[in-house]
Amino acid sequence: MLKNAALGLTVVVMLAAQAEAGPKAPDKAAERQTPSGMPVPRYVSLKFDKVNARAGPGDDHKLLFVYRVRGLPLQVIAETSEWRRVCDPEGALAWVHKRVTDGRRTTINMSTRPVELLKRPKEGFKAAAYLNPKALATLDRCDKGWCKVKADHASGWVREGALWGTTDGPQCRQGGS
Repeated sequence: MLKNAALGLTVVVMLAAQAEAGPKAPDKAAERQTPSGMPVPRYVSLKFDKVNARAGPGDDHKLLFVYRVRGLPLQVIAETSEWRRVCDPEGALAWVHKRVTDGRRTTINMSTRPVELLKRPKEGFKAAAYLNPKALATLDRCDKGWCKVKADHASGWVREGALWGTTDGPQCRQGGS
């Protein structure tokens, strides 16, 4: 009887130690909530200068419009194994096939004025260049509220959120088509 009591005490102590250690780290497979294993929302860009935008995830769904800008940044807000529901810089929602998207991040100036690309990531520095309205730029990186972008042969820093595609939060309402 004493042997069984000691064994029971050992099991209780082991369970208590496991409880204090907290839950186990989640299994990598359990973390993947999307078919691609990538987070949603996330940004992608268009690989081609002609991409069909559909009402649903499949070629049998209605064609809504055609994107005609290679490198256009899009935000993926949902996905299937083959299709991505995207939000574009003008707020439109559509489905595009995954093969037409690229993981390289780009940004676009959606304001009506040129945006200054600063030489350093701090207010008051001189402009290294200007990004015109509707102009695309490659996103290099973001750090501490600033993003470094490159366009043509120029690069510079902008405040996070100054260009479409530089903030992590959802960019579009998820209602609609």
